[in-house]
Amino acid sequence: MRVVALISGGKDSCYNMLQCIIEGHEIVALANLKPKDKDELDSYMYQTVGHHAIDLYANAMGLPLYRRTIEGRSIVQGKDYLPHDADEVEDLYLLLKQIKDELTVEAVSVGAILSDYQRVRVENVCSRLGLTSLGYLWRRDQKELLQEMIGCKIKAQIIKVATLGLTPSEHLGKSIEDIYPHMLKMEEKYGLNVCGEGGEYETFTLDCPMFKKRIIIDESETVIHSDDAFAPVGYLNLRRMHLEDKQEVFTDSTLKELLNLPVKRSSQTLQELFTEEELADLPENSSCTPTRKSITEGCAECLAESSEMVTKSKSGHIYITGVCGKKAELNQTIEDITYKAMERLKALLSEHDLVMSDLVVLHLYVQNMPDFARINSVYRKYFDINPPARVCVQANLPQDVIIQVDCIGYRNASEPLLRHTMHVQGLSHWAPANIGPYSQSVKLGNDVYVAGQIPLVPATMQVIDGGILPQCRLTLRHVERVLMAMGEGLQLCNVRMAVCYVFDERCIPVAKREWNKALARVQPDCFGEEDLPPVLAVYAVIPALPRDVLVEWQVQANAVTQNWICKSETLNLSSGTVTLDYQYLHDSSEPGHFCGRLDTHGVKNEILSKLSDLLKAALCWHRKQVAEREASSVHPTSMNLFYRHQHIHLQDVQEAYNSAAKSSGEVFAAAFIPVERLTEQTTLLTIWH
Repeated sequence: MRVVALISGGKDSCYNMLQCIIEGHEIVALANLKPKDKDELDSYMYQTVGHHAIDLYANAMGLPLYRRTIEGRSIVQGKDYLPHDADEVEDLYLLLKQIKDELTVEAVSVGAILSDYQRVRVENVCSRLGLTSLGYLWRRDQKELLQEMIGCKIKAQIIKVATLGLTPSEHLGKSIEDIYPHMLKMEEKYGLNVCGEGGEYETFTLDCPMFKKRIIIDESETVIHSDDAFAPVGYLNLRRMHLEDKQEVFTDSTLKELLNLPVKRSSQTLQELFTEEELADLPENSSCTPTRKSITEGCAECLAESSEMVTKSKSGHIYITGVCGKKAELNQTIEDITYKAMERLKALLSEHDLVMSDLVVLHLYVQNMPDFARINSVYRKYFDINPPARVCVQANLPQDVIIQVDCIGYRNASEPLLRHTMHVQGLSHWAPANIGPYSQSVKLGNDVYVAGQIPLVPATMQVIDGGILPQCRLTLRHVERVLMAMGEGLQLCNVRMAVCYVFDERCIPVAKREWNKALARVQPDCFGEEDLPPVLAVYAVIPALPRDVLVEWQVQANAVTQNWICKSETLNLSSGTVTLDYQYLHDSSEPGHFCGRLDTHGVKNEILSKLSDLLKAALCWHRKQVAEREASSVHPTSMNLFYRHQHIHLQDVQEAYNSAAKSSGEVFAAAFIPVERLTEQTTLLTIWH
């Protein structure tokens, strides 16, 4: 893509340009915002110290420079951003709009590493202008990142210090190479950010492999902004500078040299995921290669009646299941059907005083994955900033059902739980961008809902090569990184419930092994050496996944790691031909979870006779959990019933659920999900809630 680079003069914006070039993009222009009649502006968004030398910076690169004076100020200071005419973010919008009007540009290079404040605002501007944000430094390990910059000959000088452990007299003017050992000590001693991402220090780049000329400082002045005894703030005013020709000539071969620099790159994702020994044993192609299955396979039945269910708790949680988009007329389009389903969902929420923005996570099951783009074109109109997390798979829905929607929402005006949404839309090396209308994750109180993760290489958004093993490993890395970004200490061992959707039953053993390996890697940090994290996991084979991938992981985690207890129970029925396996997962202060599995070696009639028993056991267990605590403190959960559609019909599952609910006196929203196979060959139905 043709890229305009946002530059401050510092090391981060410079190094991100280099990353853009490594990933095959072309830097065609530079953009900078400067303060009005000041050396430095106290801005939440922009580094302005050193702005006097930006013209030389552009000349050193030989690229056109677009500049604008910052007229606004930080008006909208919350975690989210909505356009405000007087906000300094609108200066960025106007600058990039001018560039887009004058040049053909498709993307913006951004040097943000950890600041959600900056990322959210840049992505907001890019979204409004139809540009892609390229932030390859986002959430990188800062020790590794600064080392890379030094190794790539980024010659940057410290021009501002503003933290305990750094002083103007000792550290201003030092190179990043010189400051690196000291920053490692300060990180250990005071918890400082090695790259200065917390504002500890600012830099100005004097030379780098992309410069055709280097910048020489002839005269500078130290300005003390705050003479605090513990953390004095000071900066260098770059009064006089000039350009100097480099001995090496900048030619076409320079680009080849750039591509050989020791930097992180998407083409080496496999090398990041596997050791050399593992790579040597890695099969070139997966045995479960995607071949699209018929959308009518196993879908002969039609939806006899509405399957909608709604449960709302005193805590403010709402569970809505079975909202279906049905093809009622021959001339109905996919868009018409999706619109009616989404409007129905909107109406159900409204009946309970909620709106679409109150949704936390949404499950979207489609009958035919090639229709997804058309479905999504309607779906996206219902959400703006901070959309819910989303899981999307193809399922063997009834023949007349094009889409099925199940969701969880929340609103409690009197005692609201804190909600935090992660919606990263820029390309990076971190995890796949969610350019569409869904978030990577939503944290509500202690519960963390992670969107379905698929094996896309984040920097390119292309499916990783190598088949099921690399796909599993990369997908679980995405899950782990998203969890870590949602809160300090969150990782895979915080997962309480997981569903692994796979395209082929031969992928299940690989997915299980990779899940166990991933847990084993983090398990000692969360539990004892021999303890395993209690997780209720379901493996389900479905007809197709987005982008024809082989695996998609959906997880729900909890910020509390202590006191979770997992219990199991097995009940043999009918002389051992039918087995009910239960797993209970609960904490003394948190709502519990349940996973029940029906395994059978019997005939269909025998299976159907035990469906109500399994459902009744699950519902009675839930009633017991509620009875042991104050009812208001436990929100009812939705029940997901995964059933093998070749052996059990939807109508049978619905009738069994209704019978069990009536018998137990416990009724809450249930989602019925047809699959081709479950965790074990003999598993015909799994309850997950």
